[in-house]
Amino acid sequence: MASEKSLKVQIVDDDKNICDLLRLYLEKEGYSVILSNDGEEAVVKFNALKPDMVLLDIMLPGIDGWQVCREIRKKSDIPIIMITAKGETIDKIIGLELGADDYIVKPFDAKEVIARINAITRRVKMPNTEPEIRECSYDKLSVNMTRYELKVDGKVVDTPPKELELLYYLASNPNRVFTRDQLLDEVWGFEYYGDSRTIDVHIKRLREKLEGASDKWSLKTVWGVGYKFEAEEEE
Repeated sequence: MASEKSLKVQIVDDDKNICDLLRLYLEKEGYSVILSNDGEEAVVKFNALKPDMVLLDIMLPGIDGWQVCREIRKKSDIPIIMITAKGETIDKIIGLELGADDYIVKPFDAKEVIARINAITRRVKMPNTEPEIRECSYDKLSVNMTRYELKVDGKVVDTPPKELELLYYLASNPNRVFTRDQLLDEVWGFEYYGDSRTIDVHIKRLREKLEGASDKWSLKTVWGVGYKFEAEEEE
């Protein structure tokens, strides 16, 4: 459910029937809805109306969903859910590489989309919902989930919510190995219906942000098993 603050969700799809259906469900859940039917319009409305989350179709007239995603990521780390009719792994991987947080394949059940949105809403920072400080710190690394902020060597690094949640979960459990499926369950939750390659994409993006920051910790691949946040034990 949307909180006291009515969160704005931008729906970007050239199928007006899909837009109207999703708007109906979202408004019933208490969200405010912005509709866009092509890529250029989506970027203009995003810049002007500043939504809290975007549902973004890949196949759009004008500029496609991937380019829209790129434009949004230049300015914002708000959650983006990509919508694709193809259902091909390569589309999903490209979307995640560009910074999308999740994806959903057409045809979809509107209730499933709402479940995904509600799940993300519960995780993103909202006023007065999580007063306690949740922070993980290591040498030249700080992951603050209260502010949804990543600092590397004292500098804030723009990071999409899902990458941050994955890093926080791993760093909160140092030197423990997790399988991809375990990470999907713990970070994405039961609402997620994707495949485990999603984890690989997010780990790759995190490594690019963290590379060379410190020799006292690292994101390690445990071949044939999964991943771990390896950190030196404090004496």
